[in-house]
Amino acid sequence: MQTSALPDLAHTATKPVHWLATAAAMAGVVALAGLLQPRTATATATAPEKRTTTPVAAPDPATVAFPLECGGAGTTVAKQAPGDLDGDGRPETVAVVHCDAGSGTPPSGIYVLTQRSGAAPRVVATLVDPADRKTVGDFAVREGRVSATLLGYSSLEVPRCCPDQEEQASWRWKGNAFVRTSGDLARSV
Repeated sequence: MQTSALPDLAHTATKPVHWLATAAAMAGVVALAGLLQPRTATATATAPEKRTTTPVAAPDPATVAFPLECGGAGTTVAKQAPGDLDGDGRPETVAVVHCDAGSGTPPSGIYVLTQRSGAAPRVVATLVDPADRKTVGDFAVREGRVSATLLGYSSLEVPRCCPDQEEQASWRWKGNAFVRTSGDLARSV
């Protein structure tokens, strides 16, 4: 065997105290690892609706500037309903909005609002434009669908207080837009 010109290294001349210190250190690591184990996992199936996550609030329509031309009069959010319309797990708000009017029945708009984390709510879709001169009767958001009863006028001679046409309308999110999925032809009331 060839001898080295270098001095002996510490690990080449081990003593029982070294082995005892190594064994004690390893026992400490194993004991600590036993204390820091994660809780036992259980495999249970839960529906996404039943998860205990922090619910996300639907956008507040009171903080939105709607695309209505009201000539200095304010806007009124007549009806609103939350719902996850696009299936992303975050609720949208659907709002029925019209201009403040002293009398008569101003036309309504139906708007879909969304809000990203930390951002202000904004209008992402107009389902009914006030320019269509419709008012909204019944209104609901259920199971990803918006439905409304639209009231209108057969002619300019019909008083604005008393719509004489009624139409059922419904919208669903498909792909990247809201699609009107049903609707009766306008009929007299």
